[in-house]
Amino acid sequence: MIAVILLVGVIYAVPNFFPSEPAVQLSPKLDQAIDPATMQRFEQALQAKGLTVRASENNGHEALFRFEDTDVQLKAAEALKEAVGQQFVVALNLAPSTPSWLRALNANPMYLGLDLRGGVHFLMEVDMKAALDKQIDRYEDEFRDALREKDIKYLSIAREGDTLLTKFADAGVRDLAMETLRKEYNDTLQFSVPEGSNDVQASISQVALINIQKFALQQNITTLRKRVNELGVAEPVIQQQGLNRIVVQLPGVQDTARAKEILGATATLEFRMVDEENSPAQAVESGHPPIGSVLYKERNGSPILLKRKVMLTGDYITDASSGFDQNNRPSVNISLDGKGASRFAKATGENVQKLMAVVFIETKIESKEVDGKQVKTSKTTEEVINVARIQEQLSKRFQITGLDSPKESRDLALLLRAGALAAPVYVVEERTVGPSMGKENIAKGFQSNLWGFIAVVSFMLVYYRMFGVISSISLAINGVFLFALLSVMQATLTLPGLAGIALTLGMAIDANVLINERIREELRAGMPPQQAIFAGYERAWGTILDSNVTTLIAGIALFMLGSGPIKGFAVVLCLGILTSMFSAVTVSRAIVNLVYGYKPRLQKIAI
Repeated sequence: MIAVILLVGVIYAVPNFFPSEPAVQLSPKLDQAIDPATMQRFEQALQAKGLTVRASENNGHEALFRFEDTDVQLKAAEALKEAVGQQFVVALNLAPSTPSWLRALNANPMYLGLDLRGGVHFLMEVDMKAALDKQIDRYEDEFRDALREKDIKYLSIAREGDTLLTKFADAGVRDLAMETLRKEYNDTLQFSVPEGSNDVQASISQVALINIQKFALQQNITTLRKRVNELGVAEPVIQQQGLNRIVVQLPGVQDTARAKEILGATATLEFRMVDEENSPAQAVESGHPPIGSVLYKERNGSPILLKRKVMLTGDYITDASSGFDQNNRPSVNISLDGKGASRFAKATGENVQKLMAVVFIETKIESKEVDGKQVKTSKTTEEVINVARIQEQLSKRFQITGLDSPKESRDLALLLRAGALAAPVYVVEERTVGPSMGKENIAKGFQSNLWGFIAVVSFMLVYYRMFGVISSISLAINGVFLFALLSVMQATLTLPGLAGIALTLGMAIDANVLINERIREELRAGMPPQQAIFAGYERAWGTILDSNVTTLIAGIALFMLGSGPIKGFAVVLCLGILTSMFSAVTVSRAIVNLVYGYKPRLQKIAI
């Protein structure tokens, strides 16, 4: 049994000794295949710059070129960007060098943290003013719906600073409206009547303002985590710092521009009715759209007039998946929450046989240098991606089409599924840990563990002789088991994790020390060697179990209460305790039986 477990452990631990290689990955922006002719064009672009490719791969959808070091990798990325232009996405990567037969067994190396593998660290700030503006705009739409439902007539609803001002014709209607709104928003809004007017002024309460900021921060953290996870970044660190900042660490990511694009982009949808009564051409010519309408452009550049009122926003979307419609065109299947489904059903039910448009809105934060200072501005792109006639009342699930390619439908579904950012975020601090620094940290961590292991083994060999040899073998096997478990679990190894391995190896030998000392005591008491070995293992087990369980409790507490590097240390510590209990007792006992078990009349043992 131990031999089989050890064999499996070796298989799953070995991939960690195959280091990742610097590579450049190319993927087409449109959904197209990479044929041999295109691969040849890539290779010629690299040869023209005198760059040597160690190996290349092409799965039809992505091309990967491996290089000897990061210097060549960076030069190759620049050369390929010049050669392919805007047709392909060129990204830096670290490709695993694990043999194919190991990968076929799903034997992969454990993930390395930012301090070992290299990567990017962002400190991002949430635009709380934008979060407040968004909430006030939402209240404005909800006020209109609430008053219309009660058939309360108002003159206008307009925003003035951070307040909403609703105007009425007389005081009686004003009082009725205030009573209606107070029932709905008493916990979040404060209502007042300006002196000598028939108006109602609504402002957000201090408690609600704090809640809006907390919600914006937490929703952004959740959205960023979903977005990064869906894009395949292994074990990112995304956590709150202060009242309005988020720390994002992406191990293994070297393309900081691409990472910022992923994290900072906000994508959502708006559903609006098409203004079929007025001419878009006249609106373009006059430069002024009709009252109650907004001028947009479709993907083909044609102008289109949409109603100013938004039927539904992407905030109500709970799920989105890419697919194809009945005509085999790229599409996105949308699911709404209960409130969104109710609003959408009502809006579409009232507009059957009328045209509805889907507006795709994307906001990015751009940083420009003006007079020596970095000025951040938000750039919003709004585009009508689909116009269709409502054939029947729509509710919780429906489909949108009009997308250019399956890739675009997948990207849109990903962003919608991950959710829109509650407020824009922008990078206030950016750090890149290079792979060379990570290699240095790995080398130092490996050396410290190696010298610690040698010191422990030397002591055991001198002090316990043959039983010291057995203890050292079980300690080495414990290291194999620990590496295999970390690899199977695809845990992330950091510098604190390496410290946890060193501590685990030091603590693991304690069990063997207890066993060996117990055997010595039994021998000194005159017990025969075979019985002394049996008694040593049996009587030391209780002490070993107690000491390891108490340490395991501390490790679990560290994992539950800690974050980031502390969790990494706790994971290694807890796994190391479990493997050390097996190797120090079961494995060492099996080796002792193998060495001494065939001698029933054993007179002396080397301990």
